[in-house]
Amino acid sequence: MEQQKRKYPVGIQTFSRMIREGYVYVDKTDLVWQLAHFTTFVFLSRPRRFGKSLLTSTLDAYWRGEKDLFKGLKVMDYETDWVQYPVIHLDLSIVKGKSCADDLRRGLLWLLTNMEGYEREDLEESPGEILNGMINRLYKRTGKQVVVIIDEYDAPLLDVLHRRDLLQDMRAVMQEFYQPLKVNEPRIKFCFITGITKFSQLSIFSTLNNLTNVTLDPRFSAICGITEEELTSTLWQDVEDLAGAYGISSEEMHQRLKMRYDGYHFSENSPEVYNPFSLLKAFLRRKVANYWFESGTPTFLIRQLQYFHTDITALDTLEVPASSFDQPTENMQDALPLLYQSGYLTIKDYDPEGELYTLSIPNQEVRIGYTEGLLPAFTGLNGGEVQAGFALKFWRALKSGDIDLALRHLQAYLAGLPYVEGFKKKLREAATAEGFYEYTFYLIFSMLNVYVRTQVKVAHGRVDVVVFMSDTIYIFELNVNESARAALLQIDTHGYAAPYEADRRRVVRVGVKVDKETRTIEDWAVGT
Repeated sequence: MEQQKRKYPVGIQTFSRMIREGYVYVDKTDLVWQLAHFTTFVFLSRPRRFGKSLLTSTLDAYWRGEKDLFKGLKVMDYETDWVQYPVIHLDLSIVKGKSCADDLRRGLLWLLTNMEGYEREDLEESPGEILNGMINRLYKRTGKQVVVIIDEYDAPLLDVLHRRDLLQDMRAVMQEFYQPLKVNEPRIKFCFITGITKFSQLSIFSTLNNLTNVTLDPRFSAICGITEEELTSTLWQDVEDLAGAYGISSEEMHQRLKMRYDGYHFSENSPEVYNPFSLLKAFLRRKVANYWFESGTPTFLIRQLQYFHTDITALDTLEVPASSFDQPTENMQDALPLLYQSGYLTIKDYDPEGELYTLSIPNQEVRIGYTEGLLPAFTGLNGGEVQAGFALKFWRALKSGDIDLALRHLQAYLAGLPYVEGFKKKLREAATAEGFYEYTFYLIFSMLNVYVRTQVKVAHGRVDVVVFMSDTIYIFELNVNESARAALLQIDTHGYAAPYEADRRRVVRVGVKVDKETRTIEDWAVGT
């Protein structure tokens, strides 16, 4: 068996281990130094599995003055003194999943009492009192200000976002825990807090209102993740090795990786960023696959999408001000902030005149992964069954250009599904019966890694569904009350195909009559 020539840090989040054991490391220590000297209290939000824990570990090593770990890295051009500071480094993912405030309080106590060098005075009973004592004792013992690093600060609260009663009590526990950070400001050299979501400073961090949020700051937009420049330099050998495993050119593999894992932007001037977890795992496994969703779509996200009755078909292109997605999680009026902060949407464009951001799904991996997670919740369809049974036949028919055969497969599949509550509920909620089938079409096509949009604006109306494939564009008009021919005529009368006439791809117009009684498509008419 061929030996693995390079060691990939999949599941490794400790900077010192990566350096000492020779794992592949993309050097971001210049940005780490700039962040460490930016201001005293800093907050950064990034999606899960995006390198936040590695960033906190790197900051930990830097502030402890572990100079030997940084030999040959960019930070050596910036740092000359290498002063050693006492560091309190907490990972709150250890206490996630607690079901009540008392459990959370006990979890925080366990976390603090198991820290290296832990000390506690008799009068210190609550998590906040113990943290306050730790900061003061380290300051007095060393004569130096203390560095506080908190990773996954929001982990204890994510699972109770939809539970207003629990959220309030658990938030109170976290307020008490974070209070010493403000009180001890003169004794703190640097405080860095990171997580997925953004909770308002006043409600979670109590009086810590001087916390600087750098989440959308262009200077730090590439501090987590892999940029195009880093891929084509530090990791290009790995692209070549993966291309060799597939028997394709390095340039072809580069494009596959770009479509699958690239596309994140964390500010209006951000370079495109690859998902680091998925990219490195593809190199390790020598296979391009959807690794970000191996653990499944987070339940807190599904619950919030259902709670806000989110129209998931509208997520491909959203033009919004920053206040719509960069707002405190507990003040959400819809799921948009959570979708952005969790990495299911990203910045694709920015209009400086109107100060409007265009948000969209980042890449193929996210599009496929979230539809697999959302398909059962929104339609009652089982993602595994769709892929294992119906999908392959449907996909082959589309690829061969046989839309009639593809729709016969879809008709038979939908007709054979049991009348589960997911269908019944969505039919009740949909403004029209066509709206329900728009959801169904959208999710199925997305799962098949096909770019699909619904309710597409054109000069004389809105197209129900537009499907974009490599050589064909399909325009679907869905109709309940009239015939498939009438739906096809509507496409022609309103010029729904006009925006795509200059496209090199073949344009196929499809009128579909749907039957809400049998819950499947009844008839269709095709025009080319």
